[in-house]
Amino acid sequence: MTKGSDRYPEDEFDAEPAQDAPVGVHRAPRSWWSRWWPFVAVVVAVPALTVGFVLWASSWDGRLPFGDDETSPAAAAPETSAAPEETAADPEAPVEEAPVEEAPVEETPVEEAPPAPDLAASVRVLNASGITGLAAGAGADLEDAGFTAVETGNGNAGGSTATTVFYGTPELAATAQQVATTLGVANVVESADVAPGGVVVLLLRDFAG
Repeated sequence: MTKGSDRYPEDEFDAEPAQDAPVGVHRAPRSWWSRWWPFVAVVVAVPALTVGFVLWASSWDGRLPFGDDETSPAAAAPETSAAPEETAADPEAPVEEAPVEEAPVEETPVEEAPPAPDLAASVRVLNASGITGLAAGAGADLEDAGFTAVETGNGNAGGSTATTVFYGTPELAATAQQVATTLGVANVVESADVAPGGVVVLLLRDFAG
């Protein structure tokens, strides 16, 4: 096959283009509206949608736009109060100890000291034994013990069978006991008739002297 047989018949596409004609495919220039309308649509549509959503949200009372409240899960499920949780004991918390009741303290009664004998009280020593000098010896022993108002004399037994120390008032009990201790007499008797004004010692034969 020769080179001349490979060519097709010439047509308008084989003609050389003019010097000032455009080469290739060209589009017509776009108008300003076709370039700017998407931006205008965004500027106008977005605020409108926003305002519409806000108005819809403000008028919504919490109900869904479909279905009844009775069948909706939120309405059907009643709210249940949560059970109070049990507070676990803190092992590091200080344990409050029960107050210890103090035992009542028993007050020990204070023993009153016995009244001191009155060494200035009147003491009469009467000899009813019939033994001479018995009263004088007993009086001397009392003076040696500190008694300062001692008198001696003779007396009558008057039914007494043993040497006795008599005193007239309860206040003289300690003094009479001190006289009996000094003379070694066991019997101490309160008698206002025998000893109206003090202490009387009635000596009988049982007195050792």
